[in-house]
Amino acid sequence: MANVSSFRRSQGVIFVAFLFTTFIVGIAGALQSPTLSRFLTFEVKADPRLVGLFFSVNALASIIGSFLLAKYSDKKGDRRNIVIFCCLMGVVNSVIFAFSRHYYILITLGVLFAALSSAAMPQVFALAREYAVKTGRNVVAFNSLIRAQLSLAWVIGPPLSFGLAIHYGFTVMYLSAMSMFFVAMLFAAFFLPSVEKNPILQLDNTIDIKSANQRLFKNRNVVYLLLSTVFMWTANMMYIIDMPLYVNSVLHLSDSLPGQLMGLAAGIEIPAMLIAGYLVPVLGKRNLFFIAIICGLLFYVGMILFTDEFALFALQLFNALFIGVVANIGIIYFQDLLPTRMGVASTLFNNGIICSTILAGIIQGFVSESYGHEIIYWIAFAMVAISLLFCALVKDKH
Repeated sequence: MANVSSFRRSQGVIFVAFLFTTFIVGIAGALQSPTLSRFLTFEVKADPRLVGLFFSVNALASIIGSFLLAKYSDKKGDRRNIVIFCCLMGVVNSVIFAFSRHYYILITLGVLFAALSSAAMPQVFALAREYAVKTGRNVVAFNSLIRAQLSLAWVIGPPLSFGLAIHYGFTVMYLSAMSMFFVAMLFAAFFLPSVEKNPILQLDNTIDIKSANQRLFKNRNVVYLLLSTVFMWTANMMYIIDMPLYVNSVLHLSDSLPGQLMGLAAGIEIPAMLIAGYLVPVLGKRNLFFIAIICGLLFYVGMILFTDEFALFALQLFNALFIGVVANIGIIYFQDLLPTRMGVASTLFNNGIICSTILAGIIQGFVSESYGHEIIYWIAFAMVAISLLFCALVKDKH
């Protein structure tokens, strides 16, 4: 028994557990999200209005649920136990979607359990940050390796989701997601560590505790970074929603091209995240953020100016550098601004992305229908430029 306990507490095993848990929870999410609109349309027989309502309610519930769990975890909850709880909620949610085809059950019970399970990933990142600080690891490099697992999950998950749904049905697909949550729950229970609250405070005497503990929306740095995050991710989500339609109906290129472009970008994002993690000590988080946003500006300028297939492939380098770096460094940036509230910090970053998804869907739908697809990329460029301005307003305290 002593040997088993020692094995479970070894840093190598815990590190692998963080990587594996992140990857498996990411796979579970990547199985469910890409085919949700197809499931609601063809299995539940919901009309487009009800599909849109479901996405909005689901996003809002996820924001509220994850934020409440984040506040609880920062005050008195054991993050490992909260991760286990969220995975259990994911298991229940998957079972409901696997066997129910009743819209009102899905938008009530289904959304409730989905909202509670949505906090799993922010809590894993918060726990990873606290563990890295406690054990003296390179925080950014540690986060980069873990964040890369989530990107890898989203390279593998969507094709697997469509393959399972189309060839074996949605029941099998959701039961597969259930099994992923169940495995992640076991790994969290047996191998993830429990970490005392706010170890960072014991290791860094330069932290302004008064500023870190003030109300979120009175903390200007947090507000500016949140606004910067929302604008940049809204631009990215508009691109993801609109690009397949733009390539098909405006550029008249191959139907398979959008998937190839997204796959290439996702593939480049992983090394971009890892390299960014090791460049932080040299360039600093703020400078890397600026470089990434400038890459985003160059990407959208390219989307406006170029229309041939080769150029679209080449532009994915800028797209991947933009998203890869801000996805990795962004969560660390929030945690640095709120070192006494790791759960809230990680959840703010995640909820900023969810808000962006809602805004992007509304803007893309209205604008593309009224003014065409080309203007989407001008709006995206403007949003990234505004994001750069808000990022410049964040004071660098490190």
